[in-house]
Amino acid sequence: MKEANFKALLPIGVFLVLYLGLGILFEYVLKIPMGFYNIPIVVVFLIALLVACVQNPKLNFDEKLGIMAKGVGDKNIITMVLIFMAAGIFVGVVGRSSAESVAYFLLSIIPAKFAVLVLFIVSAFVSLAMGTSVGTITLIVPIAVAVANSSGFGVPLCVGSVVGGAMFGDNLSFISDTTIAACNGQGCAMKDKFRENFGIALPAALLTMVVIVIQSFGTDVGEAVIQDYNLIQIIPYILVLLGGIVGINVFVVLIIGIVCGAVIMLATGATAATDMLASMGSGVSGMFETAMVAILVSAICALITEYGGFAALLALIKKVFKGKKGGMLGMGLLVGAMDIATANNTVAIVMANPIAKEMSDNYGISSRKAASILDTFSCIFQGIIPYGAQMLVAVSVTAELGCATSSFQIIPHLIYPYMLLLSSFVFVFAIPEKKKA
Repeated sequence: MKEANFKALLPIGVFLVLYLGLGILFEYVLKIPMGFYNIPIVVVFLIALLVACVQNPKLNFDEKLGIMAKGVGDKNIITMVLIFMAAGIFVGVVGRSSAESVAYFLLSIIPAKFAVLVLFIVSAFVSLAMGTSVGTITLIVPIAVAVANSSGFGVPLCVGSVVGGAMFGDNLSFISDTTIAACNGQGCAMKDKFRENFGIALPAALLTMVVIVIQSFGTDVGEAVIQDYNLIQIIPYILVLLGGIVGINVFVVLIIGIVCGAVIMLATGATAATDMLASMGSGVSGMFETAMVAILVSAICALITEYGGFAALLALIKKVFKGKKGGMLGMGLLVGAMDIATANNTVAIVMANPIAKEMSDNYGISSRKAASILDTFSCIFQGIIPYGAQMLVAVSVTAELGCATSSFQIIPHLIYPYMLLLSSFVFVFAIPEKKKA
């Protein structure tokens, strides 16, 4: 690494000040709905990149362009962007209507007393299959409100269960942008990260289910929510999930899912061929911002590395966090701090990736464990912060349905993120590292 230079970290500081400052201004001062997500994050990163280019006059602009090109042209960055595109096409093809079918199917066969448990399980499955927590919340929260109105469970409890389940899948899904970013940034196979991560997420999910069941027994329950459902459309999701677990190349898995989804959607008349092409385009367009963030951050980080910024940050971390376990905790807190500042777990992972990679090498942490820590801690904080997209969308949907609920009413019922934090500490401090890297 280059000679330590804290001034080289200025572009990150500029980004955080602009993004966090404008987010607070929009959200809490100007009272703009979804204030943080009205900020053009790509523009803010471009400003940060400009700052990085202005720094270090010893290098001319052509030399800096060469450094940025090497960072952007890294195999992991290219792979990440291509997977983002393929995942967007998959979601565009299969649509999201099957999520409701899964929910209503389970609600029809499981007693109403366990409706909140069903909401958690459905949200976990849907987000695991779709790879998006926000999309899951958008789809399942209306069902959660209907369950609350008919069964007697509180709206905050039902919505909190949905948000928790959504973060379970966001953390584990093979087509989640957080998983893609963490695995490619650390250079590990998705199946290895999944297996490592599953050991953290499963105990947290089981504990969450126990707590929900205990809470459910203390509630007087009304009628169950019954609606029509069609389970055929979930087949592409299941194929993608199973293919990822088995270890098939992610591109092959996504192609299988896209082809299967297209056949099913056309055969069942769920969509027309022309509409499907438009949906594919929309799916890819939906990944534009995420892909551009990955490209811009890689360019910025390449310059920061060249200037010695990450060497300085790593030296500081090594003074505070000692040993491998301390390194893992430091890595988790680093990405957590990035998430609190950006309110976006994918951006947090992409920003933390370079320094986390250096930490992995210095502390002797395997790539699969580093990827798991980055994804898990970012999802913990993203699931809890009141200004994250997940919470804001949940609150917005409840307001539209006439059951307005604030973030701070939901936060006490976010059982899964709290259990995941507890499980993560056990993972860091009590679980020994496996010999195979």
